[in-house]
Amino acid sequence: MGKTKTAFIGEEKVDKNKKVKHEKEEKIHIAGLKGGQRVKIIETENPVEAETKEKEEAGKIAKGPRERGKKYLAAKAKINHEAFYPLKEAVTLAKEASYSKFDGTMELHLTVRKVPTTVNVTLPFSAGKQKRIEIASEETLTKLAAGKIDFDVLVATAEMMPKLVPFAKILGPKGLMPNPKNGTLLTDSKKAKEFSGNSVNLKTEKEAPLIHTTFGKVSQKESELLGNLEAIFKPLNKQVVKAYIKATMGPSVKIKL
Repeated sequence: MGKTKTAFIGEEKVDKNKKVKHEKEEKIHIAGLKGGQRVKIIETENPVEAETKEKEEAGKIAKGPRERGKKYLAAKAKINHEAFYPLKEAVTLAKEASYSKFDGTMELHLTVRKVPTTVNVTLPFSAGKQKRIEIASEETLTKLAAGKIDFDVLVATAEMMPKLVPFAKILGPKGLMPNPKNGTLLTDSKKAKEFSGNSVNLKTEKEAPLIHTTFGKVSQKESELLGNLEAIFKPLNKQVVKAYIKATMGPSVKIKL
């Protein structure tokens, strides 16, 4: 049975000494009833409508498996997903399996042994967009005071750090505050000038032993991509448990450790 709704129909109640109380009740005459008596009208919902609603609600909860496109399936067929590939072979496969019309990014996804794990790596080759590096100076302080940030990496010496502290609330959330962990806090100005824009700070997620980073573009030479991967794996040593690489639009390739 469908849901039921109940409505009351009766006469207005009038008190001579009080105002009329409006109960929004309609007056009707039904044979056999005395004045002032009420009847209940039962309104039932259409069974077909009720069944349709139930199907719609069930459809929202139970979703079918995700369907992959033809391009993805064709790319996936190029890779044996049960196999683990050496770095060089994995790079070749990931490049070939990329099916984007644009120059995709090469991604690296790692599972490591512990949280937190943090390493700073300088890649031998560019990994995409060139970073804008700023060496902290009095001019930098003036720009920060005006709310202007036109750099991707801020490098500073120990002498400049106290002057940057007032701007910690601006720099901190953007990951721009210089610190020794990511290699942006240096001992002298000469080393600051030698700082590489290819420096990458790798760290695990807050509550999971996972590291996600990029190491180049699909259009890059395999030798450059391989060099960047080797530079990333070197400081992590035996910390890596699982490793996968993939293009922005393409299936993942398992790395043989």
